[in-house]
Amino acid sequence: MTRLSAIHVVYAKWCPHCVPTTVEPMQRLAAELGIPCTLYDIDSDVGKAADELVRRYGDWSEDYTIPQVFFEMEGGSMEHVLTGDPRGTRYTRQAVEALLDSEPVRSMRRQGRAASKPAG
Repeated sequence: MTRLSAIHVVYAKWCPHCVPTTVEPMQRLAAELGIPCTLYDIDSDVGKAADELVRRYGDWSEDYTIPQVFFEMEGGSMEHVLTGDPRGTRYTRQAVEALLDSEPVRSMRRQGRAASKPAG
């Protein structure tokens, strides 16, 4: 299985679907796995980079939905794994929880714990 090397989150500080609903759990996951979590605030100087990430790999439209989360795998491939749910923050929270409880993420967590155990 290809290992996760980074998490990328396209978000806005004012968006309740983003902060704390999505950003904080993704930061905790990245810390747990010992990988970077790169944040792209659409209202900052990285807004163009956020747009390009969503255009290339995510759910793109001129007025795209945030947050969007991407997993960068070893080797550089990018996988779009989550888009906020416009029906309400409760639905976005459920989507984040489902992602964190998914088998691929559980497997990554197991790999991370195994890698951190001393040999012998």
